[in-house]
Amino acid sequence: MAWKDLRVEFRSREILYTMTFFGAMVVLIFSFGFVREGTRAVDVVPGILWVAIVFSGTLGLSRAFDREREADTMRGLLLAPTSRTAIFAGKALSIAALMTLVELVVVPLTWFLFEAPIFRNLLPLALLLVLANLGFAVVGSVFAAMLLRSRSRDVLLPVVLYPMVVPLIIAGTLATTELLQASPDLGNVYFWIQFLVVYDGLFLVASLWTFESLVIE
Repeated sequence: MAWKDLRVEFRSREILYTMTFFGAMVVLIFSFGFVREGTRAVDVVPGILWVAIVFSGTLGLSRAFDREREADTMRGLLLAPTSRTAIFAGKALSIAALMTLVELVVVPLTWFLFEAPIFRNLLPLALLLVLANLGFAVVGSVFAAMLLRSRSRDVLLPVVLYPMVVPLIIAGTLATTELLQASPDLGNVYFWIQFLVVYDGLFLVASLWTFESLVIE
């Protein structure tokens, strides 16, 4: 399922380009407000980075099930002789992969515009982003599937999604803030990384348990 979604996306690049453009524009617009000649607005970088990631991820989620909604393809997938959790896992993995590709543009752009030492601790940052992508994609895929047939799904998705991913955003922002310090406390950073591991695990179990009943309804 994930490979199919990624192959279709790489042919059209519709969602990927939209997510990347949106994330880059968020960072660029904030740079005009916070960057001044001779000053470095490092303190605002974590918030701006995670706003760009979350908003671009939401944009991708809102389109994640569009192909399955057209021509009632989702019904065919549910009737296929395979585990229905494979549909969920494939969607979550494809969204996480697209978010990772977007971050390959957004993170260097943030470093360039704000002159933030964002690559000084690359391994913890990479772990942080990967875990956040997985958690966001897992939670988001469930709600995107639940709102598949709703006419107001584009409006309702952020309303129901953001309260659930607030702990993820807080963890990512606080850990990134620590990584940008002159002498970062890596113990504190890895605490938030462990928090994201627990968060991802809990929501993965809950999502696998509820996904089938949600899409059937």
